[in-house]
Amino acid sequence: MNAHAFEGGFANPPQDGAFAFRAIMNAIAKPGTIFSIQGGVPPTGLSTAAGSVILTLCDPETPIALMQSADNEEVRNWITFHTGAPIVSAADAHFAVGAWTEMMPLKQFRQGTPEFPDRSATLIIECEKLEQSGAFLRGPGIKETNRFSLPNLEAFQRNSELFPLGVDFLFCAGSQVAGLPRTTKVSEV
Repeated sequence: MNAHAFEGGFANPPQDGAFAFRAIMNAIAKPGTIFSIQGGVPPTGLSTAAGSVILTLCDPETPIALMQSADNEEVRNWITFHTGAPIVSAADAHFAVGAWTEMMPLKQFRQGTPEFPDRSATLIIECEKLEQSGAFLRGPGIKETNRFSLPNLEAFQRNSELFPLGVDFLFCAGSQVAGLPRTTKVSEV
């Protein structure tokens, strides 16, 4: 393991973790709304937001899949040192991180079961930028509608139709995070 794996964790773990957790919960509770999240300084392959999400939500009991753009030795070592989360295949992951195109098809991830719909994956999608424009979002946590730039409307519509099964999403860019739970309905208008 290289020395860089020991760097980049939360400087003040209790406080930084609490702030990051609040940003993540707000992002899921208010779909499509962009929040600031920071604290983690991950290696190349992960944004500040994605690194902070991983530091906050992953531990030895939450396996994570690293898709191609996030799968390198520095990222693997960093996650292992800071969280102890096992690196696994997409089919076994509770979390997955990578670019949108690397997540296809979504059915490769845990979708939950009728008895345990909560046993599905959360996908951490690395983006160049997040914008509150584009697709219209409706559902729990949204007063009327919200707008958010999504890479593919049809995939999110199909995912929502699977409810209570399906996957949930956290979009990360730089130090920003936005959420899209499977309960959110997505449309062009």
